[in-house]
Amino acid sequence: MADRPVSNPIHHIELWTDDLAAGEVSWGWLLGALGWTVGDRWTGGVSWRHAAGPYLVLEQSSAVQPGGHDRMRAGLNHLAVTCASHDELDALRVDAVPHGWSELFADRYPHAGGRQHTALFLENAQGFEVEIVVPRDQATALTPGA
Repeated sequence: MADRPVSNPIHHIELWTDDLAAGEVSWGWLLGALGWTVGDRWTGGVSWRHAAGPYLVLEQSSAVQPGGHDRMRAGLNHLAVTCASHDELDALRVDAVPHGWSELFADRYPHAGGRQHTALFLENAQGFEVEIVVPRDQATALTPGA
């Protein structure tokens, strides 16, 4: 095992969908808004790449089993990504619904994950949940008693 530090431990994430066109609308908007760029595109899929190196693949494979994605079953519950600032998070919140996302835990925004955690939780029509997190050094924590 190497003792060198790994600057980016995630290589890629691949999500399978039963409706590539619908998934591409919501994922394409969100990842684009977060600065990811379209990588490869092929008949059954598309990828987006982050400047730091990792990429996300959305694929409609012939091997996909029917039934859709259910984040409440065993497997992937949600994907967490970061954004640059609280202002960017607020802008994403405003623009999410027309781009195929619904907000989860809206009554506790932006601290649904806890008082010291600033994030927006979204779910698309295919049932994929994304948590968009503001890094601690950019977040505004709630003051005690607020």
